[in-house]
Amino acid sequence: MESLDLKPFSQACQNNRAPILKHLRRLLDGAKTVLEVGSGTGQHAVHFAKSLPDVTWLASDLEEHHAGIRLWMAEYDLPNLRGPFVLDVNEPWPELPAIDAIYSANTAHIMAWPSVEQLFAKVGAQLSTGGLFVLYGPMNYGGSYTSESNERFDVWLKAQDPERGIRDFEKIQYLAQLAHLQALEDNEMPANNRLLVWRKA
Repeated sequence: MESLDLKPFSQACQNNRAPILKHLRRLLDGAKTVLEVGSGTGQHAVHFAKSLPDVTWLASDLEEHHAGIRLWMAEYDLPNLRGPFVLDVNEPWPELPAIDAIYSANTAHIMAWPSVEQLFAKVGAQLSTGGLFVLYGPMNYGGSYTSESNERFDVWLKAQDPERGIRDFEKIQYLAQLAHLQALEDNEMPANNRLLVWRKA
């Protein structure tokens, strides 16, 4: 009898990894170490580490997600993929190596807003001058949804947890400014998502 594949799987990660990687190849040119905040299933971590062999990719998440991440890491056994590190935006971060960039996907709308505030504060503190913060996910602009599907998704998110929800770009940008992060790019992505990029001033 064949053993069941117990690795966690996200279809969204499978769908969005190629368009995200297209931008990461450009943005991370010359970067040595990248921290992923909220590695989730681990799919992005293994795909990006495999596709960017010159980058050391640090996977991190809450400890409850580590077993699944380790299953993905064990299958691929990539020399440039490290972790997973225990990382909670609401707690002090562990000692980490020098980071050139921080990447996070589909986290801001899952966290409560105070946790989003903590995320930006800690990213700003962790990055050295010139370091990049790359954030992927849906955004509202001017208080409005960019699509009907995003509006339906937001209703679903809030039904799961009232503290979740698609965030307003303007409020996110304000947090970035408080963390001394200068806006560089706002890239339109498939399925009504955005890829936002800031540089530490």
